[in-house]
Amino acid sequence: MNTKLKCLLLDDELTGLAYLKMLCEQLPELEVVKAFNNPEVFLKEIPEIEFDICILDIEMPGINGLQVANLLNGKPVIFVTAYKEYAAEAFDLDAVDYVRKPVSKERLQKAVQKAIEKLSGKEPATKKNFVQLNTDKGKAILFFDQISYIKTAEIDSRDKIVRLFNGEEFTLKNISFDKIINILPTNNFCRINKKEVISLNAVQYFSFDEITTNLQVEQGKILKLSLSEVYRNEFLKKVNV
Repeated sequence: MNTKLKCLLLDDELTGLAYLKMLCEQLPELEVVKAFNNPEVFLKEIPEIEFDICILDIEMPGINGLQVANLLNGKPVIFVTAYKEYAAEAFDLDAVDYVRKPVSKERLQKAVQKAIEKLSGKEPATKKNFVQLNTDKGKAILFFDQISYIKTAEIDSRDKIVRLFNGEEFTLKNISFDKIINILPTNNFCRINKKEVISLNAVQYFSFDEITTNLQVEQGKILKLSLSEVYRNEFLKKVNV
């Protein structure tokens, strides 16, 4: 990337915030747009601020950094914290990195480089081919190449049903499609209507408004899915039509 990343900082401890701001200003890749010490003020002001990345503390009064990150609509986040026990939750949110305090310039530089790779669309060599998510069967490791499609649960629309190519199903608890799309490899999955996301490996045929999959449902019938106008162009681009 040729321009600096516009960065927002959030830490309720003023000394920690000042130190973090000093480190960020030493990195040529970053431009600190604004530093906040109150998460509620941060959330109130960010709709009016242009930024690329946030560096957040986790332990804060009122609302913690994990909750804040969940409200940032997929913006890259680096967490800085003195606590190691939040690491799993941070990566469930697809955080760029999780940096333990006290933060060093070198460690922060490494995290920023990860953010640059994420924003430039480059996949790191160590990119995981799986994700760990909360399901109705507990914590589950789901490999991307095993997922055939994902649909909205009928009982509770906040939940999503993941079907694997082997026919096994999991219910993902209280997760949005926006978050799912951010987790999945963009070249391999596509949202096709308001209620469904499909793996391109599950596509057998498609027409203007319908996708015939290579998946069988009850009584050996082939699963067919609706291709809505809203998502049609994105789907056609991904299948190179």
